[in-house]
Amino acid sequence: MKVRLPNNGGAGNMQQMLAKAQKMQADMQALQADLEQREYTANAGGGLVEVTVDGKHTVKAVKINPDAVDVDDIEMLEDFITIAVNEAIGKAVAESDEEMGAITNGLNMPGMF
Repeated sequence: MKVRLPNNGGAGNMQQMLAKAQKMQADMQALQADLEQREYTANAGGGLVEVTVDGKHTVKAVKINPDAVDVDDIEMLEDFITIAVNEAIGKAVAESDEEMGAITNGLNMPGMF
């Protein structure tokens, strides 16, 4: 006994899905390259410390206002630097997630970005 599967263009649909997946992958790679070139800046302590990171989360610059330097309270300066770095990285991650999500329509695709 032979089983007949309905012919509803399965091969054509598969090719369309593959083409869409390839386009999505190309779009994601282009966006990832663009995101890696962008810079994100954050500050802490009311602007006493400013940190800039790139899309790869590499610290590109740290600016410290001389008013932030108190030799009796180095710990506060360290905290400001930590806060600013984490906030700048958070901005980079949030923008990447938002823009990648627009390409993938919210699909969670581990390892893709």
